[in-house]
Amino acid sequence: MPSGSLLGVVALLLQHVCASATFRVQFDVVTTQGPGSFVIKVDESWAPAGAARFKELVEAKFYDDTRFFRVIPTFMVQFGISGDPKISAAWESKTIKDDAVKMSNKVGFVTFAMTGEPNSRTTQLFINYVDNARLDEMGFAPFGEVEANGMDVVRQIFDCGESPDQQRIETEGNSYLDKDFGGRLSKIVATKVLPEDEHRQFL
Repeated sequence: MPSGSLLGVVALLLQHVCASATFRVQFDVVTTQGPGSFVIKVDESWAPAGAARFKELVEAKFYDDTRFFRVIPTFMVQFGISGDPKISAAWESKTIKDDAVKMSNKVGFVTFAMTGEPNSRTTQLFINYVDNARLDEMGFAPFGEVEANGMDVVRQIFDCGESPDQQRIETEGNSYLDKDFGGRLSKIVATKVLPEDEHRQFL
């Protein structure tokens, strides 16, 4: 093969590798301001295990019809407990190994929640409302970030504080949240991995 052709093949392969290192997920939500959406850009090199689990959950429709249940405007917004107790139970033991922290927990960066135990990440996520660099040394590894003006939507999420009981969400699901909070909680309607040709509108 001529050297020029070989270089062309190598360039195409490198382009493919670079392109496959990122993907975007659209969140269609309902906040205090009504329907809206935001996009999370995921960089697989930041936290490979976290990025892979996030994609797995989105493709399984795990986050669809779930609620934002922990909202602290001076800290972060948390979500990722299924509205269906059977689904929560099925994922409870599916932990993933910790990733090294390569990026800081800046405003808009997205990170898996975890317990104090090693390798305890499962499904819960949070979006940083402020610069939470102090979380870096605690092992919280961001895997993506909210793009463009998406944080304007994220900041419209209903401030429920820490009132919802996470244990009850796991055992009773949306029926508990909708009954006890009167439909006030902001919710995720649907999520999807965006096809490559839809990425450009968010650049």
